[in-house]
Amino acid sequence: LLFFNRCHITTLFENDRHFSHLSTLEREMAFRTEMGLYYSYFKIIIEAPSFWNGVRAIMNDRLTEYPLVINTLQRFNLYPEVVLASWYRIYTAIMDFLGVPTKTCWTVNRGKGLSPVESCEGLGDPASFYVAVIFLLNGLMMSLFFIYGTYLSGSRLGGLITVVCFFFNHGECTRVMWTPPLRESFSYPFLVLQMLLLTYILRIPNINTGSLIALCVSNIFFMLPWQFAQFVLLTQIASLFAVCIMGYIDSCKLQKILSAHMVSLIVCFILMFGNSMLLTSYYAASLVVIWGILELSPKVLKSSRREVYLWVIEGCAWLFGTVTLKYLTSLAFGIADDAHIGNILKSKFIGYKDFDTLMYTCAAEFDFMEKETPVRYTKTLLLPVVLVVFGVIIKRVICKYYASVCFFFFFQLVYHALQLLAYSVLAILIMRLKLFLTPHLCVMASLVCSKQLFGWLFCKIQPKTLVFAILALMAIEGSANLQTQWNIMGEFSNLPQEELLEWIKVNTRQDAVFAGAMPTMASVKLSTLRPIVNHPHYEDAGLRARTKVVYSMYSRKPAKEVKRELIKLGVNYYILEESLCVSRKKPGCSMPEIWDVEDPANSGKIPLCTLMSKDSRPYFITVFENSNYRVLKIPKE
Repeated sequence: LLFFNRCHITTLFENDRHFSHLSTLEREMAFRTEMGLYYSYFKIIIEAPSFWNGVRAIMNDRLTEYPLVINTLQRFNLYPEVVLASWYRIYTAIMDFLGVPTKTCWTVNRGKGLSPVESCEGLGDPASFYVAVIFLLNGLMMSLFFIYGTYLSGSRLGGLITVVCFFFNHGECTRVMWTPPLRESFSYPFLVLQMLLLTYILRIPNINTGSLIALCVSNIFFMLPWQFAQFVLLTQIASLFAVCIMGYIDSCKLQKILSAHMVSLIVCFILMFGNSMLLTSYYAASLVVIWGILELSPKVLKSSRREVYLWVIEGCAWLFGTVTLKYLTSLAFGIADDAHIGNILKSKFIGYKDFDTLMYTCAAEFDFMEKETPVRYTKTLLLPVVLVVFGVIIKRVICKYYASVCFFFFFQLVYHALQLLAYSVLAILIMRLKLFLTPHLCVMASLVCSKQLFGWLFCKIQPKTLVFAILALMAIEGSANLQTQWNIMGEFSNLPQEELLEWIKVNTRQDAVFAGAMPTMASVKLSTLRPIVNHPHYEDAGLRARTKVVYSMYSRKPAKEVKRELIKLGVNYYILEESLCVSRKKPGCSMPEIWDVEDPANSGKIPLCTLMSKDSRPYFITVFENSNYRVLKIPKE
């Protein structure tokens, strides 16, 4: 399974980009937006005189948010790049010592009057090494899914169903084959491991110290690479708390699980050099509040936990306590970095709009789930199978139809059902988060093989017969989905950006400071190593304020005002993209329209980017121009 999934995603990636035949610059350009930003730190460490010199460089970085000096390890969840860079340096050092070549290079003739480029293949090529390790990790994840499905259902047929469902719904389960450097590519496999360990802990009557340590370590490996992990773990402990207040798990066991979460949170806080967003998160607040409720509830509420009104009281206490504690800790630490999360949720429910919120919600991945997604789930029979499983679990809850011998098996299913509901809510609100929902649907589908749930059916029909009949029906649409993926053929090329980057390398000073669209800034930093003032990692309040200043070029403000603010940031060159001025993903989402919400006083005027595209004088000087980009030099006043 490891080998098969690794080959599958490697093939899709190669078919889409023709990555093995790209030059070094083209490979770097292929890592667009935040992917390029993350990869740039890997590049810095492997090109430094020594590993520790590279680590010190990224911990004292002046290129990313000029003129600020920032610790990027604290800000950007870069431990995967640090680890991969150390492995790359060790690998190349050993191979060089043994005299074993690590890459093969050749000249690629690109035709159409373009200059030939050198392309290298093999693990000695940094970009190839980087993506190879990511694909290997995600190949290993498929083995974990098989074990997970097998353990949850109690049958290897369940593991088979989980894996097959994953492949038949591959495009809905992951995007690692298109965007390898994203944080989820490193983090999500450890969530699968963590949930497998949690299932084991829920099933056994008595928790041993080793399993808690393993849960804690898997939490750390899940949280360290990805800033969003805390929100996923929030849904997990909320689901566990719900299972507890319904009486399916004793508070002592839950407190032990919470203690593992708390220790892992503190370890991550230390390893992230005191990243205050961790301690002021809803996740941290929820851990404290649930612990408090578990301690106080037996003393305050004397009645049985089975009574519904107690569920409501404790649930409301958790919700109110978590929101209040989160607000107070953010106020005490002066943290506003995650304020945009609340605004995004407000935009979903009450139509709230501001500049930062629209920058998120105008992107397709932050929109509501597509209507076609449930249809695709249905065509592969994933949704119908899971609905049947979910219905049987609900029936058992309502009828309380379980015996003490299978009690531990049953309440872990209640947890998985609640976790499924939590993932469903996340995916419906934010389409990008279906990467949690779809794999969990695949895991839940394994329960169709569970004797505890469907033993009455297996008395009438052989489990193998049922499973292979379901798989045969799934294969009708599933094989078509796989064929569609295999038919994707492309070749990466971005000549306008290549011209821009080559011009910057040749015609600007090494300390020239650039500003522009976030995706382009990541490429400028990665490929030219020039200082930039903004970038795609939008999770910091200060960075969001800087980006708003930079994007004022696409507003209707006067050129003089925009120039003055850019000079305050120390910008020497501004990269203007006319496409951002006119493109409109959906109504109200062009940059001038977004600015109309933020700056209604200037609404109705001609956008500044339109004026700059025609004539940048007298406030800016056009020094480079091609079909996509215009570089404006900002003269000192």
